Amino acid sequence: MSIEIKEITNKKGLREFVKFQWKLYSGVDQFVPPMMEFEMSTFNKDKNPAFRHSQARFWMAYDGDKPVGRIAGIIHGEESKESKHIRFGWIDFIDDPEVSKALIGSVEKWGKENGLVKIHGPLGFTDLDFEGTLVDGFGQLATQATMYNYAYYKDHFEKMGFEKAADWTESRIKVPLGDKELEKDLERKANLVSSRYGMHIKEFKSGKEILKYAPQVFEMLNSTYSHLYGFHKLDEEQVKYFIDQYFGFVQKDFILMVVDDNDDVVGFAITFPSLSRAFKKARGRMFPFGFLHVLKAFYKNDTLDFFLIAAKEEYQKKGFNALLWKRLYWACNKHKIKQIFSGQMLEDNTSVNNLWTKYDSAMDEEIRRRCFQKAIGGDAA
Repeated sequence: MSIEIKEITNKKGLREFVKFQWKLYSGVDQFVPPMMEFEMSTFNKDKNPAFRHSQARFWMAYDGDKPVGRIAGIIHGEESKESKHIRFGWIDFIDDPEVSKALIGSVEKWGKENGLVKIHGPLGFTDLDFEGTLVDGFGQLATQATMYNYAYYKDHFEKMGFEKAADWTESRIKVPLGDKELEKDLERKANLVSSRYGMHIKEFKSGKEILKYAPQVFEMLNSTYSHLYGFHKLDEEQVKYFIDQYFGFVQKDFILMVVDDNDDVVGFAITFPSLSRAFKKARGRMFPFGFLHVLKAFYKNDTLDFFLIAAKEEYQKKGFNALLWKRLYWACNKHKIKQIFSGQMLEDNTSVNNLWTKYDSAMDEEIRRRCFQKAIGGDAA
């Protein structure tokens, strides 16, 4: 096999870049294809405000005319100055070390040219992009916010000298619908917290009303996530970009916001009905008919995906969780939600991980994704 690396510089090439993943995992039930429209927006310098402070390059590997791998390299403006890291992301490849080595080598070469000393990933432009290589849980269906990959990826990275930088885990729980004792217990704890600390669940009359609180959500995200691996604060334009992307189609019952007596947000959880099966049926395209599968799943579903969750530090130990679970349990009973998927959580983020420990698991294997890192050079140089 003779591998050739080509840089992708136009829209047609980026479409092939996205489609490669679809072909690589064709027939894999656990794989959820990302929507072409969303991916192309992420890679578009005119649409994604991340390009204002970050640079990105895209490469594909070919064996003759056949694509056999892809990778994105990202120089995050703030991160490259602070820690001299370069990121790689959106990486996929066939099970051939020559391919993975050539792809990583392209990013490393670019990093060296810019005076950077470490490479880490998979990561995106922000913490809201796809991140992490699946290292456990290959039998579990991915969510719309997580990537699937084959088990051999981990071996390829380790043979190239990469080591663990951080791990994310997922929890998936069964919802004990109709449990009156649980309902009473959650009600009692929530009422106690409300009376003692002056916070309560915000009731929304419509999805549009939620938009008024979206800037507060991202302001809190910036402050409470600042210590997490790979997170960098979102600027005003990025916040608007994500509000337009995600808050335009929310269900008010699944947006959980805790406010104080001044109506200021002190904690929140953003959840969505699972769109994994809908995305598979749509085959990665919202149009012309994919949106019909998405709409159906949005309003008729038995699974809920957590997208974001945070609380102000001073409220994290004051029973915020009690209010959250009371409201969430009400929503699950109303909409007949049988299971909840947590989304990715850093393994050492105990305040979030502890939310899930008291409920029965809905899976029989651990789901774990890993960010790898290494000094630029070595075997892959």
